[in-house]
Amino acid sequence: MTTTAVALVLAAGHSQRFGSDKRQQRLDTGQTLLEASLALPCARLAEVWLALRDDDRAPATLPAKVRVLQSGASRLGLGHSIAASVERIAQASDAQVLALFLADMPFIRPATFEALLACADAAHICRPAYQGRPGHPVLFGRAFWPALCQLEGDNGARAVLQAHPGAVRTV
Repeated sequence: MTTTAVALVLAAGHSQRFGSDKRQQRLDTGQTLLEASLALPCARLAEVWLALRDDDRAPATLPAKVRVLQSGASRLGLGHSIAASVERIAQASDAQVLALFLADMPFIRPATFEALLACADAAHICRPAYQGRPGHPVLFGRAFWPALCQLEGDNGARAVLQAHPGAVRTV
């Protein structure tokens, strides 16, 4: 039986270090960074959510399947943005796995995502690694969604992985 997964693409940051809205920067393909980052989850999953700031306009070029989550919690940091988004997804979705993507990572290989999906289930966290360094996306089984809903500040979901090392599967 295949475990159902949902994607959450985090795009609620302010790009302060970049100097402008990096989500709208054009790649050599002609796509924006955001469009390219949405391509893989949209190609593979039926349910894709996009976290934006509450003052953002959803891009007109979003695929029809993308559901937009807007929250003022993003002003409080990445952890708050993840928490608010996962809380809403948990109420609306029956999926057993949440694939957490960053909107500035357009070059994730489909084979990497397929390998993660193959080992994902409701009771584990799956993450890729290359030469011993962890990467993205990270897939969280539904058992860990309540912990994701408790995140705060500007830290991402690393604390959830650290709190449950026995549940982490590295691909």
